Parts: sequence; structure tokens; C-alpha cells
Amino acid sequence: MTLRRALLSATALFALASAARAEGELHLYIWADAIAPELIAKFEAETGTKVTVDAYNSNEDLLTKLQAGSSGYDIVMPSQHFVRIMIDEGLLENIGASTLPAFAQVDPKWQKQWWDDTGDYSIPFAYGTAGFTVNRDQYQGPVDSWKVFFEPGPELQGKIALLSYPDEVVGAAELYLGVPFCSEDPAEMKKVLDLLMAQKPYVAAYTSDNIENRIGGGEVAAHFWWDGNSMKTRANDGAHIEYAMPKEGLVGWLDSLAVPKGATNLDNAKAFIDFLSTPENATIQYNYYGHASPVALEKDKMKYTPENAPELFPTVKVEFSRACSPAAQDLVTKVWTQLLQ
Repeated sequence: MTLRRALLSATALFALASAARAEGELHLYIWADAIAPELIAKFEAETGTKVTVDAYNSNEDLLTKLQAGSSGYDIVMPSQHFVRIMIDEGLLENIGASTLPAFAQVDPKWQKQWWDDTGDYSIPFAYGTAGFTVNRDQYQGPVDSWKVFFEPGPELQGKIALLSYPDEVVGAAELYLGVPFCSEDPAEMKKVLDLLMAQKPYVAAYTSDNIENRIGGGEVAAHFWWDGNSMKTRANDGAHIEYAMPKEGLVGWLDSLAVPKGATNLDNAKAFIDFLSTPENATIQYNYYGHASPVALEKDKMKYTPENAPELFPTVKVEFSRACSPAAQDLVTKVWTQLLQ
């Protein structure tokens, strides 16, 4: 069976999509440890396609890679605001996403959102929040406000770690200060810089690597982090940690599957996106990844629930990062550059 016929069959009978013989190659450039290894093995076995995976740790790294051209990758996994940036810069293929079987599995509230309002370029893959986690062996105080993190008391001074890039960190500071995301007002962004500069003497590291060991092992008492990663370290590794629910809110993110412009294995990329989005496979992925799923799951097989994984079910407002204007992004860059000088 050719891949073209397989995809046509998948449109008529979605459950058989993963059985198509795709063959050839597929090259992924995605967040580290983002896709369940068993699903990659399953896809390879069912289609004859050889899948290779490379990883990145920030949307900025991904954007730089695609801007350089000829990346050699067939699927990438940008967050919502970077999907918008990549579409506007002509870095993604129009894959007719809304016509794929995968799109029918996406919860309507995530379909054709502002980051891909035509539904041509991406399929939502996972979503969640960015906030901060505390080690309860190191810190026993409240975690109900960003004030705890950005204006730390003696228990946390010198024991805080942030990410290595500004995106969600600046967003969290804006939430705390009441500054709108993507502000073009230098005076408002000066408030953000002042807050982060005042915090800096108490920061042990600005890093996005090895967070689970750093916070789980108590090397630091508080770390900027993501909901599902914190949950898995607590639930699976037994770390005595807690993911905060600050009253000012959390920074939201949604990662999507997209295809870089000029990808050489376009049909295989579409087949893989459809494969990951079946309820069976999406549930396997959810149970592995530990982040909320925007596609339909087999609810009786879901590992994580509000009872055992409260990190995934926020009780405070969530504000999603947006694609900022060049003027606003320039201010963010200036804030971060001055901070790390």
C-alpha cells in the first residue's frame, strides 16, 4: 500500500491510519523527552519508517535552527506564540492541518486559535503551565504568590534557580507586577527589570538543564519549572516538592506538531502526526509525558487525574504567552541581556 493510499484510507477509517506502510525516514526536532519511546518504536514497526530524534531546550533554539534554513527536520514542536512567529516568517509548511484525521481529535477550544487561525500549519500536542516548584525539605513557607519567588525571604535567598531564557520567566514577572504581556511601554518593562535585578543576588543559577535533580535533590529550594515535570518528579521519583499555585496566575503554554518549510519527508510527517493523535496513542503519550492533552483520550486508561496530579489541573488563572510585536520583543531581550550581564 502506498502512503498516499494509506492516508486516504485513514481519512475514511481513522483507526487504521497507524497500520499504513510509510517506509523511508522521519527526522524529529522536539522538546527533550517529549514523545514516548514506545510510540516511536510502534510507529517504526507499523510503517517501516526509521525515526530519528534530536532535542532542544527552548523555543528560541528551535527558531534559530529554522531561521538558518535547511534544518533537515520533518517535524518540530513549537509553543503557541512561536507557531505564530514561524508562520509569519514562512518557516512552516502548509500541511492542511485541519484536513488531517488528527485535527478531528483536537478539542474544539484548541482548534484554529490565534497562533494558527486558518488551521493550516499545526496540530496541538500538549499543554500546561510554567510556574515555580519548591523543595519542602528546604522551604516550609507559603507558595500562594509570586512574591515568594521574586522577592524571597531568608529561607530562599541564594537557593532559587530560573530558566536560561526569558520567555516564561518574564511572563511570570509581568503577571506578578500586573504588567500586560507584550508590553511596548519601556517604563513597564523597567519595572520587570528592576524586579529581576533585585532578585538576582539570591539566584543560584539561570539554567534549563537537569532541573529535576537540582530541585528534587534539594540543591536549590525553589526552581522555575513546568507543571508536568514537577508532577512526575514528585509522583514517580518521590521527591518532597510542591508546584505553586500563585494567586497572580501561571504562564500557559501549548506545544504543537508542525512541519518545517522544505521538509523532505512530508507524507511521513503527516502520517506520524495522525498516528500520535489517535485516542489510544494519545493516551499512551499522556501517561508518559505527564502534560495535559488537547486531543481525545481513552479516559478509563488515563494515569493522571486531579486527585493524583493536581499540578495538571490549575486552580488559578492561566495566561498564555503571546507572539509579541518586534518593539515588545526587543524590550524583553533588553531586560534579559541587562539581567545576565
